[in-house]
Amino acid sequence: MHKTIKEAIILSSELKRQLFEIDPQILEIVIFPAFTALSEVAEVIYDSNIKLGAQNVHWEKEGAFTGEICVPMLKEIGCKYIIVGHSERRSYFKEDDRTINKKLKAVLKEGLFPIFCVGETLEEREKNITFKVLEKQVFQGLESIESLGAEKIVVAYEPVWAIGTGKTATPLIAQEAQAYIRELLRQLYGEVSATMRILYGGSVKPENIKELMEQPDIDGALVGGASLDPLSFANIVKYAYSIKKCTD
Repeated sequence: MHKTIKEAIILSSELKRQLFEIDPQILEIVIFPAFTALSEVAEVIYDSNIKLGAQNVHWEKEGAFTGEICVPMLKEIGCKYIIVGHSERRSYFKEDDRTINKKLKAVLKEGLFPIFCVGETLEEREKNITFKVLEKQVFQGLESIESLGAEKIVVAYEPVWAIGTGKTATPLIAQEAQAYIRELLRQLYGEVSATMRILYGGSVKPENIKELMEQPDIDGALVGGASLDPLSFANIVKYAYSIKKCTD
């Protein structure tokens, strides 16, 4: 819940200026403004290498769900990606795995790309049940989603204890969790899992993006607070891009 329409236009315009040299075939850039600013930001980035995404969505196509937004509305604006199951949605608004599963199916049905968020709390990590939590979230969240649609799913591992706290999972901790998620995806989708992208989210900054992106199962980043500053976000993108160019 950041940026007015005017502020979002300024931020997206600056990102467009700073990131115009990024080849979208090597690295995708997606920004997720508040619902109120989506249309205006869509106009700003229309002819750029930056794609548009939404922070949340309802699972129904239409209906009497006051205050909610459906996938067709977001698709018409120009959204290509939609975040589903972010830890703040799970925590503050009590979204469970079944609800998230319905949202994932709704996004896929309309041909868009969901960014499916999973991750453990500090209490769960201290109890050494991280893998158990991830297994439940992945299997229940992706229940009855066939491999035909799975290639569109982007998974984001976001350890809740590292979001907005300044704490970052070390690259090895992040890699361990993301390798486990990759194995869960392999169990579900076989060979398709090798091409599914897994992002890391949790206090990503210019200072740590290089070490994170060097891990074999970290394909990108879901950036939070640092994305509100155009210079910080641009630097993260440029670091990630330089690493992807070297590895591709």
